[in-house]
Amino acid sequence: MSEDTIATRLAGLPDRPGVYIMKDIQGTVIYVGKAVVLRNRVRSYFHASANHTPKTELLVSEIADLEWIVTDSELEALILESELIKRHRPRYNVRLKDDKRYPYIKISLHEDFPRIFIVRSPQRDGARYFGPFTSSQAVHQTLDALRRLFPYRTCNRDINGEDARPCLYYHIKRCTGPCIGAIDRAGYREDIDRAILFLEGRSEAVVEGMGRQMGEAAQALDFERAATLRDQIAAINTIIERQRIVSEHLHDHDIVAFARDNGQACVQVFFIRDGKLIGREYFVLTGAQGEDESEVMGSFIKQFYSEATQIPPEILLQNDLDEFAVISSWLSQRRGNRVTMRVPKRGEKKAIVEMARENAVETLKRLRDEWNADTHRHTEALSELQEALQLAAPPSRIECYDISTLQGRFTVGSMVVFEQGAPSKQDYRHFRIKSVTGQDDFASMAEMLGRRFSRARSSQEERAVEGKPDRWAIMPDLVILDGGKGQLGAVHEVMESLGLDHIPTVGLAKQEEEIFLPGRPESLRLPAGSEALFLVQRIRDEAHRFAVTYHRKLRDKDSTRSLLDDIPGIGPKRRQALLKTFGSLDRIRNASVEDLVAVPGMNRAAAEKLVEYL
Repeated sequence: MSEDTIATRLAGLPDRPGVYIMKDIQGTVIYVGKAVVLRNRVRSYFHASANHTPKTELLVSEIADLEWIVTDSELEALILESELIKRHRPRYNVRLKDDKRYPYIKISLHEDFPRIFIVRSPQRDGARYFGPFTSSQAVHQTLDALRRLFPYRTCNRDINGEDARPCLYYHIKRCTGPCIGAIDRAGYREDIDRAILFLEGRSEAVVEGMGRQMGEAAQALDFERAATLRDQIAAINTIIERQRIVSEHLHDHDIVAFARDNGQACVQVFFIRDGKLIGREYFVLTGAQGEDESEVMGSFIKQFYSEATQIPPEILLQNDLDEFAVISSWLSQRRGNRVTMRVPKRGEKKAIVEMARENAVETLKRLRDEWNADTHRHTEALSELQEALQLAAPPSRIECYDISTLQGRFTVGSMVVFEQGAPSKQDYRHFRIKSVTGQDDFASMAEMLGRRFSRARSSQEERAVEGKPDRWAIMPDLVILDGGKGQLGAVHEVMESLGLDHIPTVGLAKQEEEIFLPGRPESLRLPAGSEALFLVQRIRDEAHRFAVTYHRKLRDKDSTRSLLDDIPGIGPKRRQALLKTFGSLDRIRNASVEDLVAVPGMNRAAAEKLVEYL
């Protein structure tokens, strides 16, 4: 951004609270911040006398454009800032490292017979959510334990209690059989309520309630029911015994502490309920280099609790926050009751915070060792690949392409990118094949590569004129095709026509894991067990997965649309409303007439016709 442009933008800044957005020359958002007074905060970045950290100086040097959004209050600015950081993931903000969404446990309370399953994104749909968790494996283990303790259904059946026979899960005591009427709605909801209390860490309340029911069942001579409750209580008590008692004086608290090293921070969160440590999670932050401790802690609190489904009345912190008042107000608003944040100075609260900090230190050390080992393996794999393919240097950026089709229908292509041996998912791309009729993998691959590198050429030309390149302009050091000589020959002609035949391009055939190179009649085989072989297999499998997932999505979408289009009385608006409400054809098929009538735009006649047709 020129000095004149900067001066113009700064002159237009309002004396209001809001959020400011900084972009680089490519138009990429590189930083998002909030301010009580936008004019003062943003102008401070460009003061010549400002004593900036090296990180801030680097940020300012890359700013090419500024935008801002005015809000009515600092609290609104905080909420908007969190949303924009999640959406854009600016590299200069302190942010959660993982690109993926963390898993949650969902309980579909809006259903008469709720189900419990794993989701990645909580919705406002009347369901109850628990999380986020950092380990999918731990979530699956929790659900396994939960299903043994409180058997629940996982099917999509329309439950009316009149099915002829139950599924296997009923026979192995992993479902109580509401489909056949073996349990009524009230009894089933009791089990779900217990599961919720268990997930909240209220295990004693669950045991107390089940103990009363066991006594009532025994008095009523329902010994089978009493024995079932006895076994469930024993299993819950076994789990309770594993939970560490932290303090009789601590009730419902979250403990947040962190350690950092070389720009990365590991935050440890302890979850204490009724004085017991019921769980702990760690989260990795990036962009922490050069930031003070209050900024690191504040950034995590805002990101974590914007997604967390449970907020306790008190949160114990390792450090003070610069935005203490506004974050406390925001947390209280999210919880619906007052939330207190404290930095304990002495006593057992100080001790538990220190224990969380020590865990964060050890976790970061373990993660750093794992990252170093991964980096070593990636470096070794790239060096082996360079030697095997006789490349001038280890391939920093590798692109792999695959075609997915079903008898020539819905033909799609995938492009996946690995940089320094690791996936770069922001560069993944899908292609819908347009010019090929029928099933012709060679021509489809040629079309995809032609479009990809033609787009690269045009992006490079735009950069030369406007100075604003996009990700398409980045060229690979190695291209891998999922296929043999045929795919390689078709693509090599395309690369020659574009003047890009200097880019190393190879074909990888699945059956014998052979690598084909242009102009060489014999194939190449990487040594079994080598890091290079593992890497190219992983890249090829990722390209295949990415292509198949997109192909299946298009096929299912077309199948659903075509079938609904054939039903009398179901026009485009009703079809859209049905898919929006139920999400899939299977769920529409399993819905009752009453459920269908409740969909906007539907009436009973159309619903009955739909049920009859499906």
